[in-house]
Amino acid sequence: MTATACPTLTTERLILRETLYEDFEPSAALWGDESVVRYISGRPSSRSESWARLLRFPGLWALLGYGYWTVIERETGRFVGQAGLADFKRDMTPSIEGVPDAGYVFSPAFHGRGYATETMRAVMGWADDVLKAPLTCAIIQDENLASIRVAEKLGFGRAETADLGGTPVTLYWRDRPATA
Repeated sequence: MTATACPTLTTERLILRETLYEDFEPSAALWGDESVVRYISGRPSSRSESWARLLRFPGLWALLGYGYWTVIERETGRFVGQAGLADFKRDMTPSIEGVPDAGYVFSPAFHGRGYATETMRAVMGWADDVLKAPLTCAIIQDENLASIRVAEKLGFGRAETADLGGTPVTLYWRDRPATA
């Protein structure tokens, strides 16, 4: 992979941009919300954990040439959430090292508006056009029906059971479209 700066992506309602220091407080509030992390880690993140996560995002871009964006509502400028692709070197069976892992997390104030699908369409479009990874994956707990619907809309399928550090999860796969 080649290091690259985080590009800005724009959709009809959203701006996906690099993560900035100013994103820390809304990011910490997001990851500290029990309803947000219910299907991710199962426990709210501390401020210190949220800070470490925020620092990872620019590092992904610098080391891998892809990573996470901060998602902003175009009309209001409000922080919506974070989304992108990563290789977190997860303790997981089967291993997904080297495969871009799609993820997204949004503030509850923005749930139910289609922002996850809109965001991830932009992310996957960028991935298909620029990253050109032949395969991407997404880790989703079976109870997270909303995320499963988003993943399916984006072409993720071929689900298989995986073990993520002792927790059973479902791993979804997406092949890069032949026309991309």
